[in-house]
Amino acid sequence: MSKAAKDAAAAAIYIVLSVYLFFPHFEKFNSLRYLIPVNSFIGAFGCYLLSKRWIAGFAGSFFSGCVYGFGPYLISFAKFHPAGGFLVAVIPWMFLPAAFSTKAKLKWLQAPLSSMPFLAIVLFFQVAARLGFFPIPVQINIARDELIGLISQMAMAQKSNILLGFYHVPIGALIIGLSMLFAARRHGIIMIVAAGIILAFVGVFLAVSPIIWLAIPIVCLSVVIGQGAEGLINSGFSDRKWILASAVILLGLAIACLLFGTKCAYIFAGFGLKYTTFFTQSAKMYLLGAIMMLIIFFLACMKLRLLGLRVLLVCSAIAVDLFFSARFITDAIL
Repeated sequence: MSKAAKDAAAAAIYIVLSVYLFFPHFEKFNSLRYLIPVNSFIGAFGCYLLSKRWIAGFAGSFFSGCVYGFGPYLISFAKFHPAGGFLVAVIPWMFLPAAFSTKAKLKWLQAPLSSMPFLAIVLFFQVAARLGFFPIPVQINIARDELIGLISQMAMAQKSNILLGFYHVPIGALIIGLSMLFAARRHGIIMIVAAGIILAFVGVFLAVSPIIWLAIPIVCLSVVIGQGAEGLINSGFSDRKWILASAVILLGLAIACLLFGTKCAYIFAGFGLKYTTFFTQSAKMYLLGAIMMLIIFFLACMKLRLLGLRVLLVCSAIAVDLFFSARFITDAIL
């Protein structure tokens, strides 16, 4: 399949996913809110194109787009004005000039071009303030309770202003991808991720809502997840320790969700029982990811390539988590 055909296939699937997630709520939408599914498509396809700078395989790039465009962070912007979600959706596109300025004569441009998303965010909020237009409340900060969303977005979907992190199974790919990132010493990407996280926690800066800064590290880490997925598919005997570590972490997160769920079950008059259900569902997704990781671990230990089986395992696990979790979060928010 040619590159153009792969790009067209990715775009078509993203359109189908956008319709699948938001179609049940179209009857409640006014004309402006129809931009919400468009934002998910724009974000997904932009991250897909960005990831192709570092990921050779289609599966990794495709899931990079999925975990950004249809991830809990971007979907949660459906709570606000669609213009806010559009800003988040176009962040991957703003990184494209820096990512693809690979010619030796253009290397010096990478640093200033990498600042484009930061400058665009500041410009957006400055212009919006002058117009008296506030698509995202500036005073919204990341509350301590919202950090629980890093473990289970389903449990925090209705309660939180913004959902942090990624779905369950992609966390395993993220761990593999981060190991590859640090091994390759890509200090520029690490600095961009760190800058976005720091700005998100320092409060209002240059009249920018703190939660919007998280779009920058989430874009970068979505690409890292795609790299991790490709790494899992092509992993060998020497990678078995990282695969096992990822499986153990996913099992630990499953146990943490069960403990949170048990704690919620004892809340007075049964008010926490629904949260027990949410945490239990998250634990099941983490367990699914851990099982997938362990199977690939044993394949790596036995030095079995079985590329088709690996692709099936990774893609199936991520797809099940994506369809189930994204559907739940979309319905809870809208």
